[in-house]
Amino acid sequence: MLELRSVSRMYGQGDARVVALNQVSLVVNAGDFISIVGPSGSGKSTLLNVMGGVDRITGGEILFDDQRFDLLSEEELTTFRRNRLAYVFQQYHLVPSLTVIENVALPMVFRAAGRDITRAWQMLERVGLRHRASHRPSELSGGEQQRVAIARALVNDPALILADEPTGNLDQASGRQIMSLFMELNDEGRAVVMVTHNLQLAQCAREIVELTDGRVVSRSTVPDRRLPSLRGIEKELADAAPGLANDNIMGVPPQGGNHL
Repeated sequence: MLELRSVSRMYGQGDARVVALNQVSLVVNAGDFISIVGPSGSGKSTLLNVMGGVDRITGGEILFDDQRFDLLSEEELTTFRRNRLAYVFQQYHLVPSLTVIENVALPMVFRAAGRDITRAWQMLERVGLRHRASHRPSELSGGEQQRVAIARALVNDPALILADEPTGNLDQASGRQIMSLFMELNDEGRAVVMVTHNLQLAQCAREIVELTDGRVVSRSTVPDRRLPSLRGIEKELADAAPGLANDNIMGVPPQGGNHL
């Protein structure tokens, strides 16, 4: 699906030059779940950004379905991302003035497919939040906001999900719930590439890739992928960010309403 061939990304010039990625080669196949780990400044987020065409490489090649992804124009990249990729961020990036269902349907609006938003309702129900459809993001817990962001990411049926520290702002119970959802999506055949600081949560993937100083220093398969216990991830999540409120228990979704 996605292949990086000796990819480099440099910023600045001369003595101010920073090498964020240095000759990185990586293949993401359909159905893969890869965790990208490494210390701060190792190039994890930069790697995710060049995979999604948000950042341009300065060396090497990127292919998506055998097409030179790195050579696409900005307009072509925008269309490609809209149809094939989805991002899930640590900060959620929901539009505060829109309701939950409007946030989920937003990618459909950009595709001029937003009139009948049945799929948006389906994705919101998939993450257990149909009963929160008319709420604003500020009325949701951190875990609920992240689940809305995942529903929004899924609404255009992407082949590849790119997740940048998706549990970094969540308490341990919410983080575990989000990882359970990612594992379900991967089991259905979607490829997932996730950047995480949390080595316990990285074990939910099928493969772990470690970066140091912009280079891949190790790759390992996960023979027995599973969700860690709450106790196992509590300390790492607490060290990463203050916990937000726990998710509410999923309620029974109301019926009706498939149009904006």
